[in-house]
Amino acid sequence: MSCFIHADLDAFYASVEQLDNPEYRGQPVIVGGLPKDRRSVVSAASYEARKFGVHSAMPTAQAYKLCPEGIFLRGRMERYREKSEQIMVIFGDFSPDVQQLSIDEAFIDITGTEKLFGPPAEAAKKLKQRVRGETGLTVSVGIATNKYVAKIASGMSKPDGLFPVADEEKFMRSLPVGKIWGAGEKTQELFAKYSLKTCEDIYRLSAETLVSMFGVSFGTFLYKAVRGQAAAEFDREQHRGCAGSHSMSAERTFEYDLYDEFEIETALLDICETLMFRLLSDRGQSATVSLKIRYSDFSTEGVRETFQNPILTLNELYKHVLDLFRRKYRKGRGLRLIGAGLMNLETEGHARQGDLFETENDMVQMDRERRLEESILKINEKHPGAPLRRSRSTLAW
Repeated sequence: MSCFIHADLDAFYASVEQLDNPEYRGQPVIVGGLPKDRRSVVSAASYEARKFGVHSAMPTAQAYKLCPEGIFLRGRMERYREKSEQIMVIFGDFSPDVQQLSIDEAFIDITGTEKLFGPPAEAAKKLKQRVRGETGLTVSVGIATNKYVAKIASGMSKPDGLFPVADEEKFMRSLPVGKIWGAGEKTQELFAKYSLKTCEDIYRLSAETLVSMFGVSFGTFLYKAVRGQAAAEFDREQHRGCAGSHSMSAERTFEYDLYDEFEIETALLDICETLMFRLLSDRGQSATVSLKIRYSDFSTEGVRETFQNPILTLNELYKHVLDLFRRKYRKGRGLRLIGAGLMNLETEGHARQGDLFETENDMVQMDRERRLEESILKINEKHPGAPLRRSRSTLAW
């Protein structure tokens, strides 16, 4: 039987700030922006700040009203990435199959590792001890036979929690509807409208009834979720190589509905970087870019565009993906998932046709960027524990 750990770092950004700045420990730390910053939102709040009602995705101005004595900080993404990469290396010591969902959470498939680390709960304790001992941070862990239930379980005893699930269906049926991961604010309003207070209430409804109430996609999701089944797909980066495949894609599922376009565009940069370095590694090329958007109500939209020439650099890819996003995104709607892909992959080597608007300087700059990214790839392959990245400020978009 499969066994998954969902490991979720506790108040990650805020915890890193408290780790690096001892004077912040025990204080309400709020990362995301300063109170005077327009349109900034909270990226992370320490548990001391959460006592005042501050939470992720809240406008910073509102957080300041709730917690005026809080320590408000702009984020340091390079530092957070550094700590995240250190922790992901630790996760990799417990399983060859680690699926990183975001900078601060991952699934770890520990199926068949009992001889190395003991029963699942024992393995989870060892993992938690290593993270704390080597990084100074804490991680909350959920254990279940599928990823969806493991993810919910990891939030049951935060911070620094460990929650193994023995019976997935019994566990889910015991929860209030507010614990259903993937059911956002508007869905909770629908639950209230239909007097659905617990997962047991939903469990009593047939699949047909749920579909009639919530639509095919979300109704089917709910039917599976309350039965402790793998209700949500956590797509790992697909189509690893070019050989025998015609596309590759990467996605990010967000823990909360995302509205801030800067945060969304930063996530897109991470996705584009993943795709470009994989493309370089596989010595492939593509001239077709795709974008996938899933909103908070589970409605999903996609768009793709084919260009005259193959995409050679991260700068090019990010520019194209951003353009598709800005054309497709319905402003004001919360995002649950964002993804991008490269389609119609070919073996590297097809000649690039001249573009009417490309100058010699453009081509020289593109060649420099290509060589830079190839060098970064070689270094990362040689030293996987400390990967280099291109920062957003180095891209001309």
